[in-house]
Amino acid sequence: MDPLPGLVGFAAALRTAGLPCDTQRVQAYLGAVGELDITDPSQLYWAGRLTLCAEPDDLPRYDEAFTAWFGGTPPARRRTATEQPKVTVTMATLTAAGEGADSPESTELKVAASDTEVLRHRDISQLSAAEREHLRELMATLHLAPPLRRTMRLRPHRTGRLDPARILRTMRAAGGEPVRLAYRDRVDRPRRVVLLIDISGSMTPYADALLRFAHAVVRAAPASTEVFTIGTRLTRLSRQLRRRDPEEALTAASRAVPDFAGGTRLGETVRVFLDRWGQRGLARRATVVLFSDGWERGDATLLGEQLARLRRLAHRVLWVNPHAGRDGYTPIQSGIAAALPHVDRLVAGHSLATLEELLTEVRRA
Repeated sequence: MDPLPGLVGFAAALRTAGLPCDTQRVQAYLGAVGELDITDPSQLYWAGRLTLCAEPDDLPRYDEAFTAWFGGTPPARRRTATEQPKVTVTMATLTAAGEGADSPESTELKVAASDTEVLRHRDISQLSAAEREHLRELMATLHLAPPLRRTMRLRPHRTGRLDPARILRTMRAAGGEPVRLAYRDRVDRPRRVVLLIDISGSMTPYADALLRFAHAVVRAAPASTEVFTIGTRLTRLSRQLRRRDPEEALTAASRAVPDFAGGTRLGETVRVFLDRWGQRGLARRATVVLFSDGWERGDATLLGEQLARLRRLAHRVLWVNPHAGRDGYTPIQSGIAAALPHVDRLVAGHSLATLEELLTEVRRA
């Protein structure tokens, strides 16, 4: 008797139960069964579980369908000596634990809180090597919905004002009959986002994370995002950070930056940016984000003048200072003190959570 119809029918039953049993998974299942003893229910069970299940949530439904289709009880998975039961902490259990704050169970539940959630609020400069690696994975998942702006020119649209020129062209093509009306209106376009990242010596603990953050922003809107590094000179990194792979993008960026971990001349580099790029269009009506701790080795007065100039061009100017998230911080550095009157908002950028808040600020702009 050919077992193929029964196996294909089992896959159809799994699809009815909600499992994603597409053609490739079914073919893999049939290939696995062909190499096993089909009379052994245990081998049949594991062949389907390894090929037809996509995630752990599929396992209960798979077990129910296997029992209903083939009969019997699914084989129990044996736990090895090194494995420990997985503790799942929900909001309900944490709330219940809060009622007995001094109980040992409450302490255990607090310790069992998500490592990822804790890492989101840790200062980037204080992370271990393993935590930095985990942070890089989380940074790659960030996504920016680009801020939008209304265009000044009227463009073809489904509604809005009548477009006489297009209506006349349509009438001429139709022999003088007004076949349909044409409209034009102001539409939404992505607003340009410009990131200026300080890569001087005092910003070295944050430089890698900030460049990875910039890569995530560029990947979300490559046509409307520009990235520059500022230190002793200005370097444009927009092209290097458009690469899809973060490691390749960071490697290309590191090769392009000649002044990494050097000094800080914020006023001069901002002036070069405005003279060469900003005045010509990159900063006009853009959201400009400057990442720096505010240590200025040059003339702080020059930095204030250039920030005032930038503010007149840009739609919004945000200053991200990693030290602003620490308790008791006061902006007393010469650079940040000179720039603050010309900045729309001072934002903390010392952790993943504060960088996510920065994305919200940019999106609101």
